[in-house]
Amino acid sequence: MYRKLMQELIAWREKPGRQPLMLKGARQVGKTWILREFGRTCFDDVLEINFEQAGNLAELFEGTIDPVRIVNMLGALHGKKILPHKTLLIFDEVQEVPRALTSLKYFSENAPEYAVCCAGSLLGVTLHSGTSFPVGKIDTLLLEPMTFEEFLIANEEQALCDYILSAGLAPVPQAIIEKLSDYLKLYMVTGGMPAAVSAWIATKDFSKVEEKQRDILQDYAQDFSKHAPENIVPRLLHLWNSVPSQLARENKKFVYGLIREGARAREYEEALLWLLDSGLLRRVYRVTKGALPLKAYEDLKAFKLYHLDVGLLRVMSELSPAAILDGSRVFEEFKGALAEQYALQQLCALPGIRSVYYWSSEATAEVDFVFADETRVIPLEVKANENLQAKSLRLFREKYQTPLAVRASLSNLRLDQGLLNVPLPLIWAMGYFTRFG
Repeated sequence: MYRKLMQELIAWREKPGRQPLMLKGARQVGKTWILREFGRTCFDDVLEINFEQAGNLAELFEGTIDPVRIVNMLGALHGKKILPHKTLLIFDEVQEVPRALTSLKYFSENAPEYAVCCAGSLLGVTLHSGTSFPVGKIDTLLLEPMTFEEFLIANEEQALCDYILSAGLAPVPQAIIEKLSDYLKLYMVTGGMPAAVSAWIATKDFSKVEEKQRDILQDYAQDFSKHAPENIVPRLLHLWNSVPSQLARENKKFVYGLIREGARAREYEEALLWLLDSGLLRRVYRVTKGALPLKAYEDLKAFKLYHLDVGLLRVMSELSPAAILDGSRVFEEFKGALAEQYALQQLCALPGIRSVYYWSSEATAEVDFVFADETRVIPLEVKANENLQAKSLRLFREKYQTPLAVRASLSNLRLDQGLLNVPLPLIWAMGYFTRFG
């Protein structure tokens, strides 16, 4: 299965002064798979150590942490010769053995010739509990759920993607728009979790897709009980289950009172941090001004919460595949929430975008997303239909004199006086389109 991150892994392998690599990402986004594939295709051999499944390995990291000693012991234990530059050493669920995490510093300083990649689904949670992290001694990458582009390629539509990235800002033929729109509906059903996409590719059966999605959601709930502090587990579940209702509101600013009546931020702060650290939720802060640097204008008291994945959000919302594919009323009413979730997922995977915000005025104007490239602030408004009214976007542009604004809708691709209309199915290519603005 094609993942764009593979190119970044290859670049890491060739990087001068390469340090151990930490691959971050939520559980079941495909971290272990891509590291195995990276090892299979780019190295002579691979040795994978899963610290969650082999707890007795912790003793190898006790005492003095000498990388060569560790490598020799791991090689002896698994009957393999671990060769510098030729063997990929994978530490999976590395957060389970804090000393293994600490050892990355010494691999970086004393044994950089060994290629070490680590993955940890709950690494952020572990670090907040006080585990030492080798700051400045590792390279990091983040793996997101599959983007819509990766979903298209998985469905053998590489030529379609190549065409989009070669045609500039020419209007997209209607037949291609319709084909992309049909695939977008499928993507809103399957989402980007690799297991769900694989089930669709293999069976073309939505019941099999949903079975995989429910398994993933069940695994997440088990993580709450297994890894989270016992006292916050009920609040974790309440907050997690409130996400669909939060996003269904027209004003999607997060409201603690929707979790349960009388809920206060103080009660749920630790539970929210746990869900964010585990990668299961995405937090989008409000900015008070559309100027660089956006981070300087964060309003930390106002934020929206989005899900990790649009397909999992659909299942949690109890929205059937037929409702999306046939355009039933329940889908029409919830379409805006799914469209925003989908758009944010694509934005988070675009290179060069560090943070995504939203903006609202003191009155009623609100722009769904605001982000920045290297030199400019770009507002993005997401429309789930062909409605081209964009009053909030116009107000934002007038107020902050932004040279480029983006409207994602079901209308065709075009640039008109600094307003770039991008068809919803092509948000994944927005980095390419904005070059022309």
